Amino acid sequence: MPRYHAVLFDFFGTLTRSVQRGAAHRWTAELLGCPIDLLVEVLDRTYYQRASGSLGNAEATLRWVCQQAGVHPSDLAVRAAVASRHRAVRADTRLRAEAVPVLAGLRRRGVRTGLISDCTHELPAFLPQLAIAPLLDVRVFSVQVGRCKPDLALYLAACRRLELAPADCLYVGDGGSQELSGAERAGMTAVRLVAPDLAEHMVFNAERGWAGPVLHSLTEVIDLIDPAAEPTGCAVP
Repeated sequence: MPRYHAVLFDFFGTLTRSVQRGAAHRWTAELLGCPIDLLVEVLDRTYYQRASGSLGNAEATLRWVCQQAGVHPSDLAVRAAVASRHRAVRADTRLRAEAVPVLAGLRRRGVRTGLISDCTHELPAFLPQLAIAPLLDVRVFSVQVGRCKPDLALYLAACRRLELAPADCLYVGDGGSQELSGAERAGMTAVRLVAPDLAEHMVFNAERGWAGPVLHSLTEVIDLIDPAAEPTGCAVP
């Protein structure tokens, strides 16, 4: 029998390759009449406020961002910028090649799968179009729950939806938002993905002092679930 009944994954940097803001964000800035450097500074500084969903829907949130930047676009410009930002965030998102095979492999082994992500309004909107969507049993988004990692509410929400105890769940993440220690406090086992491309990953509140187990590839999750599977070299410091 598998050691765990479910594996819960972070999204950005875990199921996806490293994320950097691409050129498409410049169109959003232009629509808002805001210098791109100023827009990026405000977005970085207010990430957790925006990801908590406390500022309202996508349009209200972007209006608030404009206030922080000191720009005052028209209603039409804000609506166009919301659509532009959606496209830009989607363009930044590239699934890891192994994401679908790993999720499918877990499900073949009778292991449930889920997603716990700090995110703004864009991810819940475009996730259904991604190849991983039908392979996820639960999806927990900070912008919908109203809390960000490492708040226990996110992890426990996933467990409730799976009808599993935290001890039955493995959590896999790159370490942003102190997510690994948060998962452990919730009662899960946590492992950190340290894939080489993550050196360039845009991350907030990174978990610098993690001393627990690490994976060098997403495929190594299968080793933890099914020790009889072909070894892929999970490293445990």
